[in-house]
Amino acid sequence: MRVIIQRVTQAQVQIDGKLFSEIGNGLLVLLGIEDADSDEDINWLAQKIVNLRVFNDENGVMNISLIDANFDILLVSQFTLFASTKKGNRPSYIKASRPEFAIPLYEKIIAKLEELLGKKIATGTFGADMQISLTNNGPVTIMIDSKLKE
Repeated sequence: MRVIIQRVTQAQVQIDGKLFSEIGNGLLVLLGIEDADSDEDINWLAQKIVNLRVFNDENGVMNISLIDANFDILLVSQFTLFASTKKGNRPSYIKASRPEFAIPLYEKIIAKLEELLGKKIATGTFGADMQISLTNNGPVTIMIDSKLKE
């Protein structure tokens, strides 16, 4: 699994010109899934996301996690995170999982994040044409790949 995490003061998803979901302070998480992903990736990545200390403490130091701050998550599936640009100018998405494999993992990570946070998270709709708007706070943008575990 691969994610782009953005610390935001607000983020929202629109589908067909209508507001679908939104959050205030928290994390916008763009999620890509590949066939090599498993429950182990879900558990590791969900723990990493909710415990990542990217919010400022009283001294202006990034030392507070999403759980500590009781902020929200907006999780959006994004198969293009597994784009390969090695050959030519048109990206290949061959590493991105097909919906029949990806949707159950997407639903599992939603459930795991909700379990860890003790509340519902906001989401997009898997496979939909979505318009995402956000105010990146910082800016803070972090990429995490569950296969690299850096």
